[in-house]
Amino acid sequence: MNNKISTYIGLALLTAFASCADDKFADFQTEKPESLTQYEYLNAYDNLKSYIDRSAHPGFKLGAGVSADDFLKGELVRSMVVSNFDEITAGNAMKYASCVSDNGIMDFSKVTKFVEAAKAAGVTIYGHTLCWHSQQNNKYLNSLIANKPIPVDPTGGNKALHIHAGDPKTNAWDYEIYYDLDQTLEPGKSYTLTIKAKGSNPGTISFWPGLKDGNNTHYGFSGITAGEDLTDNTINFTPEKTIDRLRFCFGKLGGDLYFDDVTLKEAGSDKNLIVNSSFDKQDINHWTKVSWIDISYEIETLGNSGTTTWYEDMLTNGNAEGSEAGSFFATEQGIGGPHDATIGAAGTGADGKGHAYVVKSGNDPANSYSTQFFVKANRTLHAGDICKLTFKYRADKAAGSESQAHAAPGAYIHYDMGVSVNFTTKWQTFEKEFTVSEAQAGTSGMQTIAWNLAVLKEANTYYFDDIEFGIQRKVEGIPLTEQEKKDTLTWAMDRWINGIMEATGGYVTAWDAVNESVSGVDNDNDGFYDLQSNKNVSAEDAKNNFYWQDYLGDLDYVRIVIRSARKHFAEHGGNPSDLKLFINDYNLESWWDDNKKAKSLINWIKRWESDGATKIDGIGTQMHVSYILDEADQKRQEASIVKMFELLAASGKLVKISELDMGITKKAFGEAIKTEDVTYEQQLKMAEFYRFIIEKYFEIIPVAQQYGITQWCTTDSPESSSWRGGQPVGLWTLGNSRKPTYGGFANGLAGREVVVPYAAPSAEEE
Repeated sequence: MNNKISTYIGLALLTAFASCADDKFADFQTEKPESLTQYEYLNAYDNLKSYIDRSAHPGFKLGAGVSADDFLKGELVRSMVVSNFDEITAGNAMKYASCVSDNGIMDFSKVTKFVEAAKAAGVTIYGHTLCWHSQQNNKYLNSLIANKPIPVDPTGGNKALHIHAGDPKTNAWDYEIYYDLDQTLEPGKSYTLTIKAKGSNPGTISFWPGLKDGNNTHYGFSGITAGEDLTDNTINFTPEKTIDRLRFCFGKLGGDLYFDDVTLKEAGSDKNLIVNSSFDKQDINHWTKVSWIDISYEIETLGNSGTTTWYEDMLTNGNAEGSEAGSFFATEQGIGGPHDATIGAAGTGADGKGHAYVVKSGNDPANSYSTQFFVKANRTLHAGDICKLTFKYRADKAAGSESQAHAAPGAYIHYDMGVSVNFTTKWQTFEKEFTVSEAQAGTSGMQTIAWNLAVLKEANTYYFDDIEFGIQRKVEGIPLTEQEKKDTLTWAMDRWINGIMEATGGYVTAWDAVNESVSGVDNDNDGFYDLQSNKNVSAEDAKNNFYWQDYLGDLDYVRIVIRSARKHFAEHGGNPSDLKLFINDYNLESWWDDNKKAKSLINWIKRWESDGATKIDGIGTQMHVSYILDEADQKRQEASIVKMFELLAASGKLVKISELDMGITKKAFGEAIKTEDVTYEQQLKMAEFYRFIIEKYFEIIPVAQQYGITQWCTTDSPESSSWRGGQPVGLWTLGNSRKPTYGGFANGLAGREVVVPYAAPSAEEE
């Protein structure tokens, strides 16, 4: 028999997105159950929300995830939602990327229609979401913090001497240009030449001053560096013979050269011996070249382009003045390791000020690496990466050291990192730029520099301070400062929140203020997971997402969102006392790490609220779960769900199951079983798991903290969906027939078994 059970048809509700992204909705095809008999008991159930005891749970809201487009299409979907649910959450329509275009223009027309339709239907809306790293308009946001063009001199442009040469030659003297002096430089006197130089082929220009007749040439002076951008050079020299010509030789470079801000002064004098040194005037009479050398030159405006080079620091708390030492580790005799490096007492820092990292070695070490100090970068470094390392160091006794390349601290790669130092009892400063070699990077890259400190075969104490470890970055133009980026993106966030609050006009009183903020890694070893960041995600995620916290700060970015939401909600018709702001995340029920993500989120909320001004009302737990057929694994999962609810209850916050749906697997982390392969008995197990989750929510979460539960996928997922494609995640089939999970869900809401499920007939009865 293939009769349809459900009286509701045409439903196309929320599926199709990972961790809550419903990109597109497929046309659902009607599927009729193979046997009506075993499902007939589901007809006895009433609509879902009728099973909520409103006197016992007065603030509870039963919600459904919907597509705004489907909700706006017509009566069938709206009728189904109104009949079964109190509240709806739009999958995509209220997210940043859906409302903000590439040029920053905001369009809230669909949002306002959605709000009006919900009002008319008598359902509330849960706002999803104000701040998230995914589904942002990356093009627009990145344009706001793009590098500034190098400014042009408002008096007519930043002019320079532009020298045109051909391809690089064999000898430095194959291309030359001279500056002929009006005043002769005298032997024995000291002079200082400053010059900015830039080259299409960066490198060194030879500086060989002498006489115009070619005599008295000096070859021992320092060279001039021509960088990708104008590079400052200073040469202090004392001629042994008379000089009246400055000779610049760049045959090995060739290409295009630019000279700017050329000065020459005698020691103790402010008189510049170079005429038109900044090339503001069209005067190059003092510049000349050998007639047969194939170069030309003229004064030219540099314009707005250029390359900026800097080093991006890869460490946290390099000056040892904070409490976190997540970038620094040590192995010490008697302690082992690697363990977190010790931050010394006040006064141990450089020159007796502040704090330092302190590492102690013992007597008679077995090996030079029995005591080690590790500096761990926040990213993996590969062959060819250009880095700069700076630090201050001393020891109680003079001693040598060895330096090595490691992956993680203790994961040895190469015996020589090239940054060994000799300690004395006085503070010294080490500084070196270097390129990571293939040997140092190994096959998978390096992340850590290790110093072997047990070279001295007796007890000693070593001190490190003001440690900076940066990777070279090169970009066109001038990068914004960190503060400029923060200010710009604070404005952008506030503008977005103001717009969405105006569009919803105070009707949407509960929001995911911040979505999926916590990562699954603890790089700073403080016992809690770090926030998500482009530094701890895959390269693909870093490219596709926009991590606001990387620019606004781990603490401030949530505070900025909360402050802006409360301000603009009140400005646009909302009653401030009605507004509830949630932090929403997934895997809070994780049994594999003892609910560490739930604990971490609660810890972060305490930190965000520690300013005394930020108030977070609730926690949303997504709960994209799977029933596990392996009994032991399923019991572990159920125990962890109970623990999650206990942790959330103890937080004192409102608790919402924000995105509940369920698949099924044979074992934990196993391959999902497809809808067509799930047996009736397995559906009953899933139904019982729904009942368990909902009953535990009501049992553990205090009534005053019960915000509600939202079923994320009301129907099963189409095979083509990117969100749990082809899985039995709904309470209805794709053909809109009630499933046993509908009964389990209703039983959980009612707190009892409403009807007895039909028992499948035995083979004999058939």
